[in-house]
Formats: sequence, C-alpha cells, structure tokens
Amino acid sequence: MTPPRNRLGLLLGFIGMCLFAGTLPATRLAVSGFDPWFLTVARAALAGSAGLIVLLVLRRRVPPRSLWLELFVAALCTVVGFPLFAALAMMTVPAAHGGVVLGILPLTTAAAAAIFAHERPSLGFWLASAIGAMIVLTFMLRRNAVETFSAGDLFLLGTVASGALGYTFSGHLAARMPGWEVISWQVVIFLPLAALATFALWPANIASVPVSSWAGLGYVGFVSQYTAFFVFNAALAIGGIARVGQVMLLQPFAIVALALPVNGERINVETILFAAAVVATVLIGQRMRVARR
Repeated sequence: MTPPRNRLGLLLGFIGMCLFAGTLPATRLAVSGFDPWFLTVARAALAGSAGLIVLLVLRRRVPPRSLWLELFVAALCTVVGFPLFAALAMMTVPAAHGGVVLGILPLTTAAAAAIFAHERPSLGFWLASAIGAMIVLTFMLRRNAVETFSAGDLFLLGTVASGALGYTFSGHLAARMPGWEVISWQVVIFLPLAALATFALWPANIASVPVSSWAGLGYVGFVSQYTAFFVFNAALAIGGIARVGQVMLLQPFAIVALALPVNGERINVETILFAAAVVATVLIGQRMRVARR
C-alpha cells in the first residue's frame, strides 16, 4: 500500500502534470505569432520578474554557494533548454504529436534520478516505465503514420532530455529548500540576460500579433515556467523524483485532450485506448519499490 506521504507527493505531482500539460498547446499558439527565440526569452523574462518579486517580498536570502552550480544547471535546463526545444518543435509538429513524444520523459527522469540523485528504482519499476514508454512511442508512430523521426521529433527529444535533467536537479534541490524558492532562484538567475534578449528580439510586427499568441505567451511565462514548478518541485521532494516523475506518463494524453479545444486537433478512440494502457503502467509502477538515499 502506498504510504500517505507518497500519496501526497503523487497528488501534487498530478496537479503539476496537469499544469505542465498546457505547455505545448500554449506554445503552439504562441509560435503562430512569435519567433521561437523571442518566445523563449520573453517567457523567461516574465517568469524571472515574477520570481524576483516573490523573493523580494518574502525577503529570501541568497542560497549558499554549495547550491549555486546545481541551481544554474537546473535553470539552464528548465529556463533555456526545455522552452527553446519545445518552441522549435512546435513550429513543425502538432501539440498532440509532441505530447506523445514526451511520454518517454518519466523513463529519462528515472534514469537521471538514478545517476544524479542517488535513487535506486527496482527492476519492476524500470520494466513498468519502459513498457509505458514503448506504448506512447507506438502511439506516436501510429498516430502520425511515420517510420522515422522528423526534425521536430529531434527537437522534442532535446525537450525530453532538458526536462529530465531539470526535474531531477529541481527535485534534488527541493529536498533542501522550498520548491517555490528553487524555481524562483532558477528564473531569477537568467532574468538579466532574458530581459536584454527580449528587448533585442522584440518583434517589429508586434501590433499584428494575435491575442491567442499573447495568451500562449502568458501561460508559458507565468504557469509553465514558474507557478507549475511550485507544486511539482514539492511533489518531487515528497514522493521521490523517479516515482513522481512516472506520473508524467499521463501528460501526453492530457496534452492530446487540451489540443482539441486549444489547437483544434481531434481525439479518436485509439487515443483513449492508449491512454488507458498508460494509466495501467503508472498504477503498476507505483507499486514497485524505489530506494532513496
């Protein structure tokens, strides 16, 4: 039976997953009016401004030097790598397609947690994660009727790698400081550079940018880049990086569901069946042992 503390971690992880699920649909809306490079720096500037205000209002001290390197690496992944790769991918592939590719994120997160956070998932956990990843990859190939990866898929794999490392280092840091403070310092680190780059890359046709693109930018800046990490970092610290990371197996299907009203992409019966299969692997995986040091 799952301990109460782990259940809390899973609940917070599920809430965070739902918030993150809006990232690709919102990014696809945003890149219809903004250049992906501008989108990346603008969302970082929005999140950094919010993070700076929170840290100043709450009078938080600068973290000890022993955490600076880890904070920088986490920020590089969550503030630069993930958003940029996602924006470049959404220029060429549908949000639903991207969401399914992100199905391998829990497996890569578990691998990163084993390497960098000294977690030791059991063989059963690895098997459940691998089966879940194979299901979503099969879904991706069937849905798009392709046998090879496109350039958009390569960008999505970069998104996956950045996400796995970002979640791992953020979760490791959240065990030593509040999760909201972890993401606040991450976005503040890149605020000066992001603000300058936003000014330098400011679109000449800003007046003609549709409202939907502004809405997408607002979501990825304030929610995906900042507030969603409040609950997800806490979930990683409470429930463990590998275990909570596996909840992200549900994200592809949450993204597919959002792609219908947000991007006009259809949902079919096959998607629902694949979603049920992935839910089953998550439930099985949650019963498997994950050792933490």
